[in-house]
Parts: sequence; C-alpha cells; structure tokens
Amino acid sequence: MFRYVLALDQGTTSSRAILFDRDQNMIGVEQKEFTQLYPQEGWVEHDPMEIYASQYAVMMELITKYDVTVHDIAAIGITNQRETTILWDKKTGRPIYNAIVWQCRRTSGIVDRLVQDGFEAHIRKTTGLVPDAYFSGTKIAWILNHVEGARERARNGEILFGTVDTWLIWKLTNGEVHATDYTNASRTMLYDIQRLDWDDRLLAALDIPRAMLPAVNPSSSVYGTVNLQGVEIPIAAAAGDQQASLFGQCCFEKGEAKNTYGTGCFLLMNTGNEAGASRNGLLTTIAASLPERVQYALEGSVFVGGAVIQWLRDEMRFITESSDAEYYARKVTDTGGVYLVPAFTGLGAPYWDMYARGAIVGITRGTKRYHIIRAAEESIAYQSFDLMKAMEKDTGITLTGLKVDGGASRDSFLMQFQADIFGGVIRRPVVRETTALGAAYLAGIAVGFWRGIDEVRTLWKCDMTFTPQMDAAQRDRLLAGWHKAVDRSRNWAE
Repeated sequence: MFRYVLALDQGTTSSRAILFDRDQNMIGVEQKEFTQLYPQEGWVEHDPMEIYASQYAVMMELITKYDVTVHDIAAIGITNQRETTILWDKKTGRPIYNAIVWQCRRTSGIVDRLVQDGFEAHIRKTTGLVPDAYFSGTKIAWILNHVEGARERARNGEILFGTVDTWLIWKLTNGEVHATDYTNASRTMLYDIQRLDWDDRLLAALDIPRAMLPAVNPSSSVYGTVNLQGVEIPIAAAAGDQQASLFGQCCFEKGEAKNTYGTGCFLLMNTGNEAGASRNGLLTTIAASLPERVQYALEGSVFVGGAVIQWLRDEMRFITESSDAEYYARKVTDTGGVYLVPAFTGLGAPYWDMYARGAIVGITRGTKRYHIIRAAEESIAYQSFDLMKAMEKDTGITLTGLKVDGGASRDSFLMQFQADIFGGVIRRPVVRETTALGAAYLAGIAVGFWRGIDEVRTLWKCDMTFTPQMDAAQRDRLLAGWHKAVDRSRNWAE
C-alpha cells in the first residue's frame, strides 16, 4: 500500500521536494537554491540544466535522507514558476538559450508592437491576459529571433518549447513526454482559454511554429512515468505554482480566495466555470482542477513581494537573514512617513506599468534603516490590498476573509499589517507549503491516493488567525500615502 505522494516544487530561486502522507503531514523537505543571472538591466535568466539538476538532486536526497523506498510513493506532482520560457533541442536535450524568467522585461518592445498592431483586445478576450512582457509568448519570439536558425528548426520540429513543468516532465521521462497543463498554457499569452487550444492568430503574429508547442492536459492526470531505482512512478499532476496553491488551500468553490507571499505575491479567486473578463487590471486564468471540470480564476500579480526583502538582504545589506526583517520592522512604531515602492521590474496588477521603477519617498534626516525595512514589509501588504480591491470591483464579492501562504506568510508582523490594511480576517494554515500541497493533492487524486476534493477538504486546518486592529481613519491615511508614492514611481523608465 502506498504511503506518500511526492511534490516537486520548482520555484524562482530554488528547487524543492516535499513528501506528504495521507494526512497531509510533511514527512520531509529538501531544498536547493540555484543561480540567478542578470545579463543586462531588466533581464533575468536561469540555466535550465541547473534547474533540472537541482530539482533531481533534491528529489533523490529526500528519498535517501528520510529512508523512503520508491515503492512507498504513489505518484509525483509537479508545480513550477510560471511563464519562465525554455527552448531546447529535441535530439540532444540541450537548451538553445538560457531560460528567460517571468520577471524579465527584455521583450517590452515586442509587446508594444503587438499593441500598436491592434492585438490588445484579442489578447484580452482570447487568453484572459493583458499584453505584457511577463508572459511566455514574447519570450519565445525573442529567443527565435536571436538564436541563429532556431525558427526554421522549430518549424521542422527540432526545437521544443516548454514552461518549467514541461521541461521537467520531458527530462524526467527521458524525452518521451512533451506536455503541459491548462494552468501553465493559460500563462503563455498564446492559449485560448475558452476553446482550450493554442491560438493561431497569436502564433502567426509572433511567428511561433505550432510544431514546437507541447500537448495540453488537465492538471490532475497521468503525464508519464519516471524511473526511480527501477520503479516506474507516475507523474500524475502539473500545475503552475499559484493555481496549485489555490487548490492546496482548498478553494474549490466560486468566491474562495487566497494570497501567496513568495518572490512575488499572487491573489487568486476561484470563479467557477465562468471565465469572466476583468475591468480592473486583473487576469483571467485557468484554475487547477480535475479532468471532469475546468474551472477559472481571477488573478492579481505583484511582481516584487518577498523579493524586496531579499533585496534588503543581498544588495542593501540591511539585514543578514530574510527572517530578520520582522524583528527590525518592530523596532519602530511606524515608517516615519517613508514609503518604498518595489517596482524593480515594473508594476503588475492593477497598474500594468512595464516602465515603473522602484522608489523610496518620504526620507528625512531622521530616517533609519529600520524605517526603510518596515516600509519594505508594508509595501507587500499595500500591493496585495490593491489586488483585493480590484478583485472586489470585478466580482461584486466583498472579501471578508483571506487564506494566506508562502514563505513571507510566516512573518506575523506582515500578516497583522495585512489584516489591518485589508480590514478583514487573515487565516494562515497549518501547512503553509500549499503550492507543493496542491500539486500533491492533484497527483494523489489522479491515482486514487485521495478520494477527490471532498476528502482533501477535510484535511485543511487553520494555524493562526489575524484580525484587523487599525482604525479606519489611520488606514485611509496610510493608503493615501501609498498611492501617492506609487504615482511617483510610474512611467519612470519610459
């Protein structure tokens, strides 16, 4: 009898493997960071081979360290950083260029040309997205434009495209399976989320050959198998990290929402079987769901969430460890009027300003590093608040509560400030690794390890609740200052 499901969580800064038992207990976790590459200002890349090597290594370390036999593992679920784009040679399995990461802004000019050519309305209607360098489509076009002979080889089926899930599935199955799932396909800016097929008009506009694109499957389904120590273990799920987190938070019904505090912040609300269009800068995307029912979600994206704390640690050297930010933020009673807008790679929803750049405003002679650290912490909550208000306007649903997860959700100062600015209840689960848990749920359901969503719903447990303590007048004053600071950061690089 199988005892575990293995989740492979391939993120923006690290690869992790997590083992869950039937009661969603985390039996073990292994993690390995990998190199971030910044070849030019605004460019972000990863080495695809290092992504795979780090992911495979933590998988094997987990199995070895926790004395798990491969016969105990019912299935593997994969969740991944989305939009990051990899092109590789089908014959050799070698990438033809580094992975272009979702944060990368190099293709802003291609996006501008699409808008000038009248594609904005088509992109919104067909893909549920807004024209932006964030998504995979223009990244594919850029690589095909800049690697000699790549487009012709792609037409001949010699070059394959994949988001990170596709790359991992292809490598783990020894090149036998070239596939993605609905959630990742819906983030490429090439996929028709209503017809569930690649859009020929957008492929033509970017001159992307259909032959290089993967097959698209439900998130919860068997993609293939990986041979571990002579045992074929099914890869039974794939889902983009934010949709996996929505599933892991058991937001299975229309109106249920969660916010993930990771490198970026991502607020998603399940909208059921309706792919409603946003009028307030949000995205319509396909939610991770079971084969018998395709569900949709509204999503708001903050490009720089927890990454602003990493910036304080690595570039400014204000803190030694990311976890120190909470301690130092509490050393002052407020920011002293300082606001930090972390628009390092532009602003996401609801602004969608590719040319915004980071700003610190309100500095005086009395400003200390503690004030700036606290302002950085608060900026994460402010940006998430903007998403919440946009989502309420789009859906007509007033959010009174929110489930939270991700690394920065461990920060109780941030969670309390989020509750104060939001004016609603924040619920943090016992298992905060809900992205990996969602991948595990999807895989486990696909192979019968769990008996559908009704069983997994009973496993979700709340660890801590944060209720608002701030009065409305103070909240309104702080928000007014935040929006004034955002205005200062906009259109800076244009």
